[in-house]
This record gives sequence, structure tokens and C-alpha cells, in this order.
Amino acid sequence: MKKLLFTSLILSTLLSNVAFATQTIKANVNGMVCAFCAQGIEKKMRALSQTKDVYVNLKQRVVAVELKDGQTLSNDTVKDLIKDAGYEVTSIEVSEHPIAQIKAGYETMEKEKK
Repeated sequence: MKKLLFTSLILSTLLSNVAFATQTIKANVNGMVCAFCAQGIEKKMRALSQTKDVYVNLKQRVVAVELKDGQTLSNDTVKDLIKDAGYEVTSIEVSEHPIAQIKAGYETMEKEKK
């Protein structure tokens, strides 16, 4: 009985962590050449009700959209919004890292290049 209770407790803990994991959609975007481009995409992404935070890195041509807990957003929706803004999505991926961690990673990369 103790073994079953212990197993149930561990399983519920693991499932609760999965359910509340941060979800960030990262898209590589062609065509962004200025701060105005980046600002336009950021504004469109922030307007979504599912969005918690947005990060646009013009040099790396990356748009990252962090979702609110429990929210979902399809890759196709992100692609369509970026395409409607006049840009091309070359790749897209889902990450469990929050925007702050993604941003720090790109800033470190840029410092190392200098």
C-alpha cells in the first residue's frame, strides 16, 4: 500500500511539473532588417491573449513568444502572424526555457563574438 501511495505521489508531482512548464515558441525570421520591423512583430505577438512575454533579436533574426501558464499557441498561428507582417519564418521550435533565459543566451553569444 505504501508503495502504491508513494508511486502515485511521484507520478502526480511529475505530471504537475509538466503541466506548468514554461512554453516558449522560437521562430527564425528572414526579412527583419530594422528596429521598426522587430517592433511590428513584437506588437502583433503581444496582442495575443496567450502571450506572457516576447523577445525579438534583430541580429540573430529570432522571435520568441513565451506563453502564459496553461496556454497553448500553434506554430502555424505564429508563422501566419509573422507572414502577415511581411516576413518569412525559416524554422520554428518549442522550448521550455523562459524568455529571460533565451535572451541571456543570445546576449552571451553576442558578447563572445566581440
